[in-house]
Amino acid sequence: MDPEPTRRHVLATGAAAAGAAALLGPLSSAASAAERSAAGTPAKPTIVLVHGGFADASCWNPVISRLQRAGYETIAPANPLRGLPTDAAYIASVVESINGPVVLVGHSYGGAVITNAAVGATNVKALVYIAAFVPDMGEQLAVLINKYPGSIIQAATRPVPYPGPDGTTGTDLYLQADKFRAAFAADLPVATTRLMQATQRPFSATCFTDVTTAAAWHTIPSWGLVAASDKAIPAALERFFYQRAGARAVVEVPGASHVAMISHPDITAHLIQDAAKTTT
Repeated sequence: MDPEPTRRHVLATGAAAAGAAALLGPLSSAASAAERSAAGTPAKPTIVLVHGGFADASCWNPVISRLQRAGYETIAPANPLRGLPTDAAYIASVVESINGPVVLVGHSYGGAVITNAAVGATNVKALVYIAAFVPDMGEQLAVLINKYPGSIIQAATRPVPYPGPDGTTGTDLYLQADKFRAAFAADLPVATTRLMQATQRPFSATCFTDVTTAAAWHTIPSWGLVAASDKAIPAALERFFYQRAGARAVVEVPGASHVAMISHPDITAHLIQDAAKTTT
């Protein structure tokens, strides 16, 4: 795995701009939320990490280990990838089950999911977008991804029909083996991306055409990470999203591919912790 970059661009944008898939909580040496509360210390928020298309919750493993060492309870639920209405409702149910403040983090398509899921969730105190979509009401990802040049993700997909329970036929998308690394994870070792490609999860094509019905970033503060060499969501589009959302801080990672949370877990974890600190 590539080392962290030697330089970081931090843009303070300010006004200008569950269940079975839940992973382990904080390390045993870290005080629990209940213990901190009993001691009169403000409880740290729970971090909920939402993955994007073609992926599973294991893509957060390097970040989870760092957040756990810092004493944060961390959950990485399985995003169903069945369509924005289904996925947002599911993540909203996970958030609702958590007592205390939550920092909701989304990668890629997961950004669209948390944008919808956090609406009305009074315990969500911060939104963190990692190389992510940040749609507004009425927008579709299939339209947004063409706003700036540079994405090769759609050309890299292979459609596969599947039968629905009601007798209809849906379409799942997979990334082609010979295009997976270039489109998704060019800064990771070939051996790693071969495993990622072989174990990728199907991504319903409706996720690109579903309409965002509400946008939580209008009322919940946000943070963003730009993957400067992203070939899935162009870096220019990520910058546009974060500026439009009025993100409190934006970190730009030179050379980072779409999966910056894997190739640059320290920077990703630090950004999440920066957001988390504003809730205590």
